[in-house]
Amino acid sequence: MKKETFENEKGHNVGLPPLQLVIEAKGYSWSKQYITGVELKQLAGIPLDTDLYLSVQKPYSDELIENEKQVNLARPEIEHFFVKKKLQFFINHQPFTWYKQYIKGSEIRELGNIPPEHEIFLDIKEGWQDDPITDDEVVDLARPGKERFYSKEKQTEVTIIINGTPHKWDKKQISFVEIIVLAYNGYVDKPTMVYTVAYEDGPKENPEGSMIKGQNVVVKNKMIFHATATDKS
Repeated sequence: MKKETFENEKGHNVGLPPLQLVIEAKGYSWSKQYITGVELKQLAGIPLDTDLYLSVQKPYSDELIENEKQVNLARPEIEHFFVKKKLQFFINHQPFTWYKQYIKGSEIRELGNIPPEHEIFLDIKEGWQDDPITDDEVVDLARPGKERFYSKEKQTEVTIIINGTPHKWDKKQISFVEIIVLAYNGYVDKPTMVYTVAYEDGPKENPEGSMIKGQNVVVKNKMIFHATATDKS
């Protein structure tokens, strides 16, 4: 007895096995006879503004599949779809694929889950300074080689007060020894030299207190430090 097949309200072919297709060398199944360009791209996670092609046997040219174009998957051979232009790059050592020649800094930030308080840099070959990438800056990914981006926390310069003297500081934290160096233009490491450090008006992580050698504290603008040095020799 011949098995009946029909298409339900959603266009699925009831009674037939799903149809097979290949997008970017990866196999997929589809339950309807036709698939649009939009559905192909959504299935493979390809941006909608990317040109997608249907592989066609020579001597014919590969067919550009527009977003609204429908492709019949029930033809004898398994259909193969591909993207001609795809570029590889890295964000914080993780590989990514991009389907356009250009990428914005904001797109790099989103792809790499980079927090807003971090800066993005393009790694430049040794001997040259790495290029900072702002969110609205555009980078050409089609240049020779694979571009490598990395992020690091923004360095915000603050003024700290040590023994009444202001000092510029561009790190998030400061150590016991660094405070002594700023206060006395050096650190004498000998048993008879005794240093002390106390602080006030600090951030919520460490609003006030004292420090010992080997300890760091988080700094904020106008934070006050009191340092002493006593030579007991």
